[in-house]
Amino acid sequence: MFREETQSLKFVNSDLNNESAEKDNILLVHQPERHFSDRISWLRAAVLGANDGIISTASLIIGVAAAGSSNESILIAGFAGLVAGATSMAAGEYVSVSSQSDLEQADLQRERIELETDPESEHLELANIYVERGLTPKLAHEVATQLTEHDALGAHARDELGLLSIHAARPLLAAVASAITFTLGASLPLAIAYFAPFAQAQLFVAASSLVFLAALGCAAAHAGGAKMLVAAVRVTFWGALAMAITFGIGSLIDRVV
Repeated sequence: MFREETQSLKFVNSDLNNESAEKDNILLVHQPERHFSDRISWLRAAVLGANDGIISTASLIIGVAAAGSSNESILIAGFAGLVAGATSMAAGEYVSVSSQSDLEQADLQRERIELETDPESEHLELANIYVERGLTPKLAHEVATQLTEHDALGAHARDELGLLSIHAARPLLAAVASAITFTLGASLPLAIAYFAPFAQAQLFVAASSLVFLAALGCAAAHAGGAKMLVAAVRVTFWGALAMAITFGIGSLIDRVV
């Protein structure tokens, strides 16, 4: 009887070990989940550039047309807006993102000095962060110790400063993405203005630009894993508002002048 119970316990332990091994194997072959935050470095600049290209160029064309300008003047103004806008967006993105990068590097340098001069306080600071996030003090100190041994600056950059590699500032990438997408976005209403009948140019440009903006909102939402309808409504609303304002100002200038 005792021998049978011992054999049964051996089989149970064997089954538990097999289940544990299977779980370990499952964890080893588990595929990472799909996230969209790694696209933020270029998606924001690309969407901003295309959105600004469509809205600013369409609004410029509508405003100039409402002021009673000729077809040639409208096209020249639209093309000038395209070139000026693309270069301005590129320069603005590069300068702003470079400023962000400078701040990040300054914080990292300050943290590097503190780790060299006062490692004990930095270790305690890191452990307190993990305690605030729900770990026990003992486990928090153990985690802080292991992460410090592995990459002290990386641990503090991530958990103390909130600097993640996927959000790292990339000035050149942002500038190029913004300039290219602005040019593509601005080319759409400009092409419509060129091919549309002059008498209905404003209507064609306004209607097509709203369609372009809705498509852009859906595409950006899809790339970022967000709700497409909300993004489309948001971007078309502000586009319509911008075009309405410039149309009103152009009409007012036409009456006054």
